[in-house]
Parts: sequence; C-alpha cells; structure tokens
Amino acid sequence: MGILTSLRRRTPLGWLQLRHDWSRLLVAMAGITFADVLIFTQLGFMGGFFETSVLLHRKFNGDIVLISSEARNLINLGTFSKRRLFQAQDIDGITDATAVYTAMKDWKHPTTQKKTNMFMVGMDPAKKVLLLPDVIAQQDAIKLPDHVLFDRGTRGDYTDVIAQVEAGNTVSTEIDRRTVQVTGLLEVGASFMADGFLITSDQNFLRLFPRRASNVVNLGLLQLEEGKDPIQVVDHLNQHLPDDVQAMTKEDFVAYEIDYLRSQSAISFVFTLGSLMGFIVGVVIVYQILSTDVNDHTEEYATFKAMGYQQRYLLGIILEQALILSAFGFAPGLGLSMGLYGLIRAAIAIPITMPLSRVILVFILNIIMCTMSGAIATRKLQAVDPADMF
Repeated sequence: MGILTSLRRRTPLGWLQLRHDWSRLLVAMAGITFADVLIFTQLGFMGGFFETSVLLHRKFNGDIVLISSEARNLINLGTFSKRRLFQAQDIDGITDATAVYTAMKDWKHPTTQKKTNMFMVGMDPAKKVLLLPDVIAQQDAIKLPDHVLFDRGTRGDYTDVIAQVEAGNTVSTEIDRRTVQVTGLLEVGASFMADGFLITSDQNFLRLFPRRASNVVNLGLLQLEEGKDPIQVVDHLNQHLPDDVQAMTKEDFVAYEIDYLRSQSAISFVFTLGSLMGFIVGVVIVYQILSTDVNDHTEEYATFKAMGYQQRYLLGIILEQALILSAFGFAPGLGLSMGLYGLIRAAIAIPITMPLSRVILVFILNIIMCTMSGAIATRKLQAVDPADMF
C-alpha cells in the first residue's frame, strides 16, 4: 500500500516534460513507430519464410518419414534406394510404406509462356499420400498420362488458367518440351523457395524426369499400427536400416526443415540482421530525443540535486520518459505492421500472420530499446554539479 500511495502522490515529471513539447514527442513517437514496423516486418518475413517452407511437410500422410542421410531440406532431399522402404516394413509396428518423388521444375505459363519455378511431387495415386481434400478427390485424374494438379496459390497471374480449370476445361502447357494437361487444382501456396506446387502420379513424374530411376526415391512415408510409440519405432528404424537413410517423426521432419533454414539459410540471416538494425535504429532515435531533453533541462536537474534529490530520482524521470515513449510508439507501430502484413499477403502471396507471441516479443524489445536509450541518456546527469551551474 505504501508503494501505491507513493506512486499516486508522485508528480509525473517525465510525462509533463514530454507533453511540454508536443512536436518533440510526436517526432519521438514516429521514430519508435518506424523502428517497430521495421522489426515487425523483418520478423514477419522470417516467420512467413519458415511457415511456407513447411506447408507441404504438414500435409504428408505419414507417422514416420524416411529421408536420405544427406538430405538438407525439402528442396534438397537427396535420394535413397526404394529397397529401404521394404526393409522398414520388417520393423514391428510398420503397416505400410509409400515412396514419394520430388523435384524442382520450370514450367511455362499456358498463355504468356513465362517460366515459373514449381515444386513437383510424384505419388502413388492409389494411396492417400497428401492430406489435401483437393488431391484426395482428384487422385484418379492424375493416373492419366501427363496429367497434373496445379496449385491455385501459385505466385503470378494465373487467374485465367484457374478459371478455365474450374470451368471443367483442360489447360495444356509445357515442361521440358513435354506437353502436360492441367486437369485439377489444389491449394498449398507459394513459398520463398518455390512459386507453387504441381502434383502428379509417380509414373507421370518418371516420364517428366526420364533420367530418374523408379527404384530411387526422395521420401518415404511410413504408417504405424494404432497404439505404437512413434519415437520407439523411429529408434528401431535408425538401428535396423543402413546409414544412408534416417527416420524421424513428421513433427521432427518439420523441425528438421526449420532448423536447417534457421542455421544455414542466408535469408534467415538477412531477416535477423534486419531486425537487429531496426532495434539499433530505435535505440539511437530515443537516445537523441532523451539526450536533447536532458540538455535542455540541465539547470532544472541541477536545482533538484541542490535541493537534496538523489541521483536515482532524476534517473527515474528519464526512465519514465523512456517507458512512456515505448508505449506511445508501440501501438501505432503494431497497427501499421498489421496493415503492411495484409499488403504483403496480397502482393506476393506469402501467408504472413501476426501471432500473439510476436506481438509480445516486439513489445519486450520495444521496452528494452527505450530503457537502454534512457540509461545511456542519464549518464550526463551523473556529471551535473549544482556548484558549476550557478
């Protein structure tokens, strides 16, 4: 109660000084807002980068994933012998194993002939490989030679193509001088690594990649008996199978991709560096504002010292200003960032969202940013001597 009473009786000198010069306050708010928007944007791009990179991972229908030991991420999975899938079925608890073929491929826009970087998946149309309703409903269509399903979320202007397919028409285009028919649509979405996705049968995939052998695959999806512990089965698989493959749960497969991108991707480094620059910009801006305020009121602070006020009281005034600026600058920064996220989603088809965890993180960084600036600005107060001022 004593602390609350003391706070209620305390004169808010920090706020009064900020309010005294509205132009300076607005400039400070604008600077903090800019820094927050920069941080939000960089973290948003990085979050969108990670999320779009695992869109397909989450849709694979498998309790356990088998990949090459040399695999780095989904785009660079490497290959392994299909024999490993048959060997995996010897492990107790494995009920089924499905081979998946993957590759990046340029394909031509049916109208403009502009090339688009697509990620292609070849799968057994008799099995439920992808947990996508559109794919499950159209698996019979991709059994036909040179027939593919096209991602309606592909980056670029495909409005006419999508409209024709939705109307029941077949759209023809070309992949490596081979004509393919788009007979259906699915919904995955563009990512930083691919403009979109194409789904076809394993046989069609091998026709489009004649140099690929059918007994060499990129990914294996393993199904477990109900009640089996996937972690124990993964351990048995890794002990039983040769070292050229590695088994992991689907959740670990997602984490494996994100860990690789976080540690090895240059894009991740760029976005992290951008966030750090935003933080530094905010520190500099707030410091300049608070430092100017201290210079303008040096005599007043010296008077407080002469009256017997302790140094911590004066420091409290500066920190109070820093926290007020932090709160006033964060709110518009959050609002502008949410609007900017919407523009980015519409412009480049990247699903950038604003999770609560990011809001809390940036708010904490915002407080640290302003507090650091206030702490640096208060160094001048420690050297103030009333005897020298008067």
